[in-house]
Amino acid sequence: MAGLYLHIPFCKQACYYCDFHFSTDNRSHREMCEALVLELQLQKNYLDKPLQTIYLGGGTPSLLHPKELDLLLNAIRTHYKVTPTAEITLEANPDDLTREKLSELRLAGVNRLSIGIQSFTNDILRFLHRAHDANAARQCLEDTRATGFDNFSIDLIYGIPGLTKKIWEETLVEALGYEPKHISSYALTIEDRTVFGHRHKRGKLHPMEEGPAALQFEFLMDILVEAGYEHYEISNFCKPGYHSKHNSSYWRRSPYLGIGPSAHSYNQSSRQFNVRNNALYIRSIKEGTIPFEMEILTRENKINEYILTTLRTSWGCDMNFLKSELNEDLLQRHEQYISRLMVQSLAVIQDGTLKLTRNGKLFADKIAEDLMVPA
Repeated sequence: MAGLYLHIPFCKQACYYCDFHFSTDNRSHREMCEALVLELQLQKNYLDKPLQTIYLGGGTPSLLHPKELDLLLNAIRTHYKVTPTAEITLEANPDDLTREKLSELRLAGVNRLSIGIQSFTNDILRFLHRAHDANAARQCLEDTRATGFDNFSIDLIYGIPGLTKKIWEETLVEALGYEPKHISSYALTIEDRTVFGHRHKRGKLHPMEEGPAALQFEFLMDILVEAGYEHYEISNFCKPGYHSKHNSSYWRRSPYLGIGPSAHSYNQSSRQFNVRNNALYIRSIKEGTIPFEMEILTRENKINEYILTTLRTSWGCDMNFLKSELNEDLLQRHEQYISRLMVQSLAVIQDGTLKLTRNGKLFADKIAEDLMVPA
């Protein structure tokens, strides 16, 4: 399985929590899209398998004009083999998704949407500095269903200062009312290079304490599993058969190519990282040079990445794979620690695979860190 990611580095405004690479200067859309097309040509031999997933992320890909989207998708189809059933996902903000825009996206070949709702409460949306309000979120989801988009995901954030249990419950109930096939939900994290990060350093923003945030995560798990969703990754839930194929390929160590400023690529032996600068990216690509840094993955890198990604998933960490492919006997190295996890009902072993329990998911990052080998 191979995947392609395109980073569209533009937004209407900066959300106060976001540290992804983007620009609010939207005057260079066309020039950026032409550079992306050139990089698609330059990188056409990076993958040796047909594309099964295409993901347009950002930034805000829904800001693209239909002609710009067609330009990108036509370039992909020209230079890459794309399977007939490829999952083609576009990240979108509610304020961009009119019925006309939704119809245009379907005609272009987009068959899955990831919609950044985040909340249905105006006070929360203003606090996050989102560009839409609650009514726009609702209208967008109604229009998405009305225009025939069956496969769409809703993004929601919890652990927000001021987010009460009552509001969080109302948010989830309302989201479920639109019958999304997929829900991604993340705890708010305070990143250094964001407005929230600067406020936190000055003592003007205090994150929600771990206890209340954990309770919101537990409630999220309870209500979505009860509603028939599979909790297949720490932050991701889906109706049966509607996993995000693209994101799942990351967690399953499938190769992927990242196109655009700040995009990452992975071929199982190395990673490469494009520069996080729009002007430098465009200038380099025009000169026929891809501006990236490369990291050759060591055995220890591969082991630790495998542990970190697979423990977050419902399919778990295959210790037999680690032993046969990477010569790492995880059970032997951490026998006492893994035994404690099992006694404390934080993990189980099934057919040689280490899986976190519901309670274990609350400590997923800490458990993965404890199991890693020294770099």
